[in-house]
Amino acid sequence: MLNIVNLIYAMGNVPQGTAPQDGAQAFMPTLIMFALIFVIFYFLLIRPQIKQQKKHQEMLSSLKKGDKVLTAGGIYGVVVGISDRDNIVVIRIDENTKVEVAKSYIIGVKREGQEVVIEQNK
Repeated sequence: MLNIVNLIYAMGNVPQGTAPQDGAQAFMPTLIMFALIFVIFYFLLIRPQIKQQKKHQEMLSSLKKGDKVLTAGGIYGVVVGISDRDNIVVIRIDENTKVEVAKSYIIGVKREGQEVVIEQNK
């Protein structure tokens, strides 16, 4: 048994059948893999999020007095005032109750003849 082990060590490295690659050739498959992963992340995560943000921003920019809105806190109300400079919307939730809400917290708008349209992740 000892003679076989000595014989294997004497032979040196066993050839693997392929030539060793230099640094550039070994790096290319890794680079391609990272690029492919980034492309997949872009189309599955980043691009839909950007589309959703644009849609929400368009909804907020088209907001006007008299629109019925839904806030992120679950409050329904009617817009009675808009301050573009401070991004604040005043909504009436009852006859004598008005609340100032940050514009970005409005998640849904109901126009006349429509149901409340809520911006959701899709």
